[in-house]
Amino acid sequence: MNFGAGSPDTTEGTIAPGAGCPFNFFTSRKWNYTEAGLMLRDHTGQALGQLTPAGPNRFEGKASAGQDVALSR
Repeated sequence: MNFGAGSPDTTEGTIAPGAGCPFNFFTSRKWNYTEAGLMLRDHTGQALGQLTPAGPNRFEGKASAGQDVALSR
């Protein structure tokens, strides 16, 4: 997944999913970051997953369908 943002302080942006994204994450198009963590959304705005920081360059959480998800750089 490639995350796009306008500036380093941006709290939302776009996603260009890569080949091989698990579950429905191939439909990812938007992200936003709040106090609750990182939310990934599809092209219709539906939530795909909620993740929280789990160390440097890593987020962990759940997909909307309940599967465990980890995102790392």
